[in-house]
Amino acid sequence: MPSRMRPADAMLAILRDEGVRTVFGNPGTTELPFLDALVDAPDLDFVLGVHEGSVVAMADGYARATGRCAFVSLHVAAGLANGLVGLLNASRSRTPMVVTAGQQDRRHLVHDPMLSGDLGGLARAAVKHVFEVHHAHDLPILLRRAFALAVQPPAGPVFLSIPMDLLAEEEPVELLGRSALAPAGAPDRLDDAVRILAGAAAPAVVAGDGVGRDGAVTELVAVAEALGATVYHQPMHDGVDFPGSHPLHAGMLAPTYAAIRDRLTPHDVVFVVGCHAFMAHHYTPGSPIPPGTTVVQLDSDPAEVGRNFTVAAGLTGGLRPTLAALAAELTGRVPQAASRIAAATDRSRAERVRVERAARQSYGRTPMEPLAAVHAVATGLPDDAVVVEEAITSGLLLRSVLRLDRPRSYVHTVGGGLGSGIGAAIGSRMGDPERPVVAVLGDGCTMFGLQGLWSAARYGVPVTFVVMNNGEYRTLKETLDSWGSRATAAGRYPGLDLAPPRLDFTRAAEFFGVPAVTARDEAHLTELVAKGAGADGPLLVDVPVRGHGTASGAG
Repeated sequence: MPSRMRPADAMLAILRDEGVRTVFGNPGTTELPFLDALVDAPDLDFVLGVHEGSVVAMADGYARATGRCAFVSLHVAAGLANGLVGLLNASRSRTPMVVTAGQQDRRHLVHDPMLSGDLGGLARAAVKHVFEVHHAHDLPILLRRAFALAVQPPAGPVFLSIPMDLLAEEEPVELLGRSALAPAGAPDRLDDAVRILAGAAAPAVVAGDGVGRDGAVTELVAVAEALGATVYHQPMHDGVDFPGSHPLHAGMLAPTYAAIRDRLTPHDVVFVVGCHAFMAHHYTPGSPIPPGTTVVQLDSDPAEVGRNFTVAAGLTGGLRPTLAALAAELTGRVPQAASRIAAATDRSRAERVRVERAARQSYGRTPMEPLAAVHAVATGLPDDAVVVEEAITSGLLLRSVLRLDRPRSYVHTVGGGLGSGIGAAIGSRMGDPERPVVAVLGDGCTMFGLQGLWSAARYGVPVTFVVMNNGEYRTLKETLDSWGSRATAAGRYPGLDLAPPRLDFTRAAEFFGVPAVTARDEAHLTELVAKGAGADGPLLVDVPVRGHGTASGAG
């Protein structure tokens, strides 16, 4: 490879060297020099999205599936603005991503031409770092910095603004090589953490999303088994950070500090691993940690340790090597571990029977009960499926019936920006074509990201999109009910209904070229999910489910 080349060619060479094989984008005039350079780069695929929200969501799903940094090309200020929701989601979910947008031609930028804008200022609140490239000779070093920063803890999207005339220059620039960075290791001292964990009478582990991202699930299982510790997923987790079928797994913590505190009260020691801020949603007073409970915390981000609560032993380092070292120290040191696991096995078995009974008892109603619908979906999933979930109400029920064990089997965004589900599912399947992908979506969420179906059809991506169609923003109605609101008393919820008329998502899907069908009942839904997993193209399933206060009858 030559050491000097045109700026556009240098950019492509760095993308290849950083492991980029797919560019997700929606271009405009200012990106034309980049697109023109791609003509001579058949090894780099350009995946087009017809809205920037879908583009960023596809890149997010792709990065999670591959474990590599994704690359995104957006169009000036307007396109960047459309992609901000996805960038906020990626930041909260710690997804590594390098995002570029073409700036207007520098030769008339001072005159405030059409399409120009403060791209750096626009992106700054939504990304980890902003680079504005002013000179062609700076492009290689700033692009290398962007890729390095995107993956350093805490990972996240990094933005570069690149003027269109800069990429069109012919004067060669010096190509900068890729630095070899060693992964973070284990801390030098573990003795305090080992002593506290080994001496716990009723230990618990809170498994955060960092565990799955760092590929440390096996090591966390070893620590939990060495202690016989009850393991909770962090609130609204967006990955499989502990096997769902393991007897020590006790489900997800609810997203309020009061609920977390209640759940952790029986435990004298809590080990918090790779968890950002406990992700509380609604405010409740007080700490998430019960009085008198001792906390050990491990994170790859030094700013996270002790950030929101006092820790007795704080560890900063790579999650996988640190957990492996802890497991080696703890194994055989806690004689009560075996009896704790046996008791947990009995509790886990009883809880599964209870959940299964409740789900089956909800079958047979028209429209379907949400619990019955998500149970039918879970029943149809193949063992190696990836579930992408963006269903605000049904999603909580779905988590209760799923038993996913394999890492990277569950995709959700903790960012709260709606419309990511369709794009994330497409990117997940593109990133790992061997695993079937099923997206469980709320009807409101689907409306925010509907344009993503165009990309699914255009590239023939085999994803089954399951839309839970209740015709409303049910979660907001239920929140108002919990407040004893005037809306609840009046039985009228302004701005929270999507129907009438009923949204027919089969017609929307067919407009984009995606085959679609309406599920008749639970058995039909299970059959559709099972068949869709083996299909060679996308399928949308419209699932009528009971809404807030909707009467249902026997089907």
